[in-house]
Amino acid sequence: MMMERILLGVLYLSGCNISSCLLHQYHYVADLKTWNEAQIYCRETYTDLATIENNEEINQLINTVSSFGRSSKVWIGLYTIIDWRWSDGYRGGGAEYRNWDNYNDNEPDFYSANQFCVSVGNDGGWWDDGCSREYPFICYRGTQLDPEFVVLNERMNWSRAQRYCRENFIDLATVRNAAESQKLQNLVLSNWAWIGLFRDPNIYWSDGSGSSFRYWGNNENLIDSMSVACGVAALDNSGRWKFLPCETRLPFVCYSVPPPPVMRQVVKLRMKPQDSSVDLNDPAVKADILKKLQDRLKEKGVSGVTLKWREQPDGRVFHKEGKRRRKKTEL
Repeated sequence: MMMERILLGVLYLSGCNISSCLLHQYHYVADLKTWNEAQIYCRETYTDLATIENNEEINQLINTVSSFGRSSKVWIGLYTIIDWRWSDGYRGGGAEYRNWDNYNDNEPDFYSANQFCVSVGNDGGWWDDGCSREYPFICYRGTQLDPEFVVLNERMNWSRAQRYCRENFIDLATVRNAAESQKLQNLVLSNWAWIGLFRDPNIYWSDGSGSSFRYWGNNENLIDSMSVACGVAALDNSGRWKFLPCETRLPFVCYSVPPPPVMRQVVKLRMKPQDSSVDLNDPAVKADILKKLQDRLKEKGVSGVTLKWREQPDGRVFHKEGKRRRKKTEL
């Protein structure tokens, strides 16, 4: 019996998982620009300032920059918005008052990019600090405009201290002027105590990526009175990240998205139509077969695959398969 033979070309558009695939292709630019100027250049020329999502990409970025002889800091797409707020929501007169400790230390120093809550030292100076640390804390009662400060010597992290103050007083202390700051200093007997100033961990990538990968260095990030600070990869510190004033002029790294790798595999199929009058080379018939095969792949959970017929030199896909000849055996 004669059968129809179909040659089916299957084009597998294969992806790769995060551990074996680099999502970004990096491009070093030696021109000295501010962070915002670098962002504009990268968006016009490539995709955006560099986003880094895993350790493999850290190594890729380091190798890219090092190949040009650069061994210091370069802008990447990281930035943080610095918006200090009071726990009780106070925004009236004196809400912007700060008494950062610049005598013993350069505060706020955003050490290791992990300090979002504020404590007061026994010398009256304020420190940005890791919110998980456990300190005594200062609540207030009365009103926002006429507060009475109360120090609690039980040690808690900032969130627990906030909750305790709200349940038993008004809130953690809001400090609006030098006179109120002096009152706090008179109350603080230990090294530090929490007050109500804090900020959200508003750290972002230029391209809007939601990547949570972090590669901070153990160093100061002197954010001072900045409202925005911008990120660098420090090649003199194994590519570790830190923040600098965005107006600093540095070389930078952009990224583009490389095309996904493609694997091609040809599968040969033999088919026998139930109706001998059906022309398997009819475009509608071929399209219907492809659709059914694609649906079957989806049912099996296979994605990222494109199916395409491979035509023979005569322009046809299907050819009749001739009878196989049996070899004669002489006795």
